[in-house]
Amino acid sequence: MRKFIAFCIGLGLVGAVIGWFVSAPSPVVAAGSESLEQGGDAARGKLVFNAGGCASCHATPEQEDRLKLGGGYELKSPFGSFFAPNISPHPADGIGKWKVADLVNAMQAGVSPSGEHYFPAFPFTTYAHAKIEDIRDLMFYLRALEPVAGKAKAHTVGFPFNIRRGLGMWKLLNHDRAPIVADPSKDAAWNRGRYLVESLGHCAECHSARDFMGGIIGKYKFAGGPDAEGKDWVPNITQHKDGIADWSVKDIAYMLKTGDTPDGDSVGGEMNKVVKNMAELNDSDRDAIAAYVKSFPAKESPPKPEKK
Repeated sequence: MRKFIAFCIGLGLVGAVIGWFVSAPSPVVAAGSESLEQGGDAARGKLVFNAGGCASCHATPEQEDRLKLGGGYELKSPFGSFFAPNISPHPADGIGKWKVADLVNAMQAGVSPSGEHYFPAFPFTTYAHAKIEDIRDLMFYLRALEPVAGKAKAHTVGFPFNIRRGLGMWKLLNHDRAPIVADPSKDAAWNRGRYLVESLGHCAECHSARDFMGGIIGKYKFAGGPDAEGKDWVPNITQHKDGIADWSVKDIAYMLKTGDTPDGDSVGGEMNKVVKNMAELNDSDRDAIAAYVKSFPAKESPPKPEKK
């Protein structure tokens, strides 16, 4: 019996050591690297900023300027509340001291400059597919904005989800860093739309149902589901009859620009913020997004919970 107990303890220790190494943060580029500090284009970075919806979460709440990125917006979830950080170029409270490499590691690897895992309330699982040159341009744009003083509140996440090292195991299941490769059978517009939707636009982050650990369920990707708080329902955007099968490419592009739907209604909730971002893009990018979204195969929406 003693030998068996000793064996179990030893096996547990071996598992813990393996888990510790497997769950380690894995940056994309060397922290503080100077190699990416040349050639950034702030004008293109503005496009990346809007396509990525950065202002939706990071703009300081209760003020009208979407370029004051002092953070503080609360994202509620079943795991607790997350508060978007200050990403203005403030040297102490924001990211004014970050290198381009730090932003690349944050967006593609979900790793902070201090080497910690970020919580996936920050959609690095989708930003992981963004091109490094786009992230570099974004950093050059962010550096040109107004520094905003003040830090956001600390996240309020309960045990065991507050153990950041455990996120390394979550990433093994949910974090695919493979780049998006153009499909030669599709035209340039479709491929551009795919890139914007599947990376910067992170559309699947809201329009998909999730499992009990917060990972996107593949069969429900883009098929809608409960919002982060579990109070409202995010619509299906596939070609299913319960989705947007009746919408044309022009309908989708027009909605992204104006917020108006083809049935004479308008979008609401968090989608209003998305429209403000999308309205800043050029027509060709909105058309490309619309063309890609229109190509989604029909998927049935997840079952809605019964009302109590």
